[in-house]
Amino acid sequence: MTVKCPQDISGLLAAWSNGDEGALRDIVSVVYPELRRIARQQLARLSPGHTLESAALANEAYLKLIRARGIHCETRAHFFARCAQMIRRILVDHARNNMYAKRGGDAVRVPLDEALRCTGPDGVEVLALDQALESLSKIDRRKSHVVELRFFGGLNVEETAEVLEISPETVQRDWKMAKTWLFRELTKKRD
Repeated sequence: MTVKCPQDISGLLAAWSNGDEGALRDIVSVVYPELRRIARQQLARLSPGHTLESAALANEAYLKLIRARGIHCETRAHFFARCAQMIRRILVDHARNNMYAKRGGDAVRVPLDEALRCTGPDGVEVLALDQALESLSKIDRRKSHVVELRFFGGLNVEETAEVLEISPETVQRDWKMAKTWLFRELTKKRD
């Protein structure tokens, strides 16, 4: 199956969900450049000296997709939402492994965005952000998903709205409120 445009991904996702292994190869040929872009964006936020490369992060996400064997995704945005979850897990696992290897030293730090950059010169620790998102999820799961999709998945407001089946205005409001809440939580932990 040859894919000519990103809209064809819905058909490929359906085929993959029905067990067509070739569909995954076609999906990846269409979305791999986007995975690399998301990976580069995430890694640009890490402090200097990290050991991850964008190709490795994108490849790890690809391997997780293969291991998932036909995850159900109806649209391109849903697919990238799944990728966002995978990338978040990969970054958190990598940060944990580095922390364990160095016995707590040099945890990976990543800035959330302009609102959180004032938390310190190196940004936010990936593990601290993950814990804060888990806490936010217990209070407001949707806001946590908005952050995950926008920050880890690189989805824009419209794509996030599509995945969560809410209006773009609600996404913007949730994004703003979640950033404020995360800022407070992350700066509280530093004090």
